[in-house]
Amino acid sequence: MKKLIIIILLAISVNLTGIAQRKIVNLPDLPGYVTLKCDFHLHTILSDGNVWPTVRVGEAYRDGLDAIAITDHVEYLPHKDYIIKDHNASWKISESTARDYNIILVKGTEITRSMPPGHLNALFIQDASLIDVDSVMDAIGEAIKQGAYIHWNHPGWKSQQPDGIPRMYDIHYELIKRKWLHGIEFFNHREYYPLVMTFCKQHNLAVLANSDMHGVISEEYSGQTNRPMTLVFASARTHDALKEAMFAGRTLAYFNDMLAGKEEYARPFFHQCISVSKPFYENDKNIYLEITNNSDIPFTLENGSPDAPASITLPARGITRVAISKKTRSPLSYDVKNIITGENEVLRVEIKY
Repeated sequence: MKKLIIIILLAISVNLTGIAQRKIVNLPDLPGYVTLKCDFHLHTILSDGNVWPTVRVGEAYRDGLDAIAITDHVEYLPHKDYIIKDHNASWKISESTARDYNIILVKGTEITRSMPPGHLNALFIQDASLIDVDSVMDAIGEAIKQGAYIHWNHPGWKSQQPDGIPRMYDIHYELIKRKWLHGIEFFNHREYYPLVMTFCKQHNLAVLANSDMHGVISEEYSGQTNRPMTLVFASARTHDALKEAMFAGRTLAYFNDMLAGKEEYARPFFHQCISVSKPFYENDKNIYLEITNNSDIPFTLENGSPDAPASITLPARGITRVAISKKTRSPLSYDVKNIITGENEVLRVEIKY
């Protein structure tokens, strides 16, 4: 009997340790859309990564993501002497696990070339093996033929741009002219490239954030608020709705308590994060109110209106009491220091009370 009890307890222990604890990422939806948290740039041992494809799914689940793309290289396969060459293998291996974990798995690959054009990810493809061709334009063209969404990876990567400054080359302008380029990474791994905001605004391209992870996510971003992720505003939490939203460019880039993207999405996103109470007290000089931040992103407000507090810090998932001079009139106007909307611009918001 004792042996039976021990066996049962061991079995229960194994089952419990096998259940991953999923993080809740507190980010708001935009009116009419759901906010999907995504990482579209991941590698596995099937190209130059260090983990099995299903590990990427488990990491995404634990980190509270909704969608990922495993984008193993088609040209660069350093483990090819040990693993069979199959450019679709990472998808085949991880598809059922993603379904079990309720993670939207986007089929993708990385087109890995010298600069120009550099490295490009092709998402929502059908067959990665057909993209393994000599000509880079033929490779991109084949991906487009399969319905791909193409984004430019780490445009300021120092291995290809030693000064770390992104540059647009003739081939990039040709891709834009053909409508073959749809987005650019603003955040990649731990880097970010302010000039990307200018490129995206000039050419109507989406702003992305991805981890480009080769190792173990939890080891790389331990102690940080979040891994890099692209926030996609989709009509539903489905693969097809995600794809539609990506092609429509409804994205924000999010990493390390910073947001970057176009003002048309950044502004409503900020206002969905916060709520402002009615004044709860006043004296001869001031009125007092509270600003609640329901999101995981702390916001730093600077350059306040005359006679208003010069700066206000809104901690994540916190309430801030604010004293406002009676000389000040609603709305208050502030720069949000950690919401980037241009190469040298941050979001300017109005707070009504």
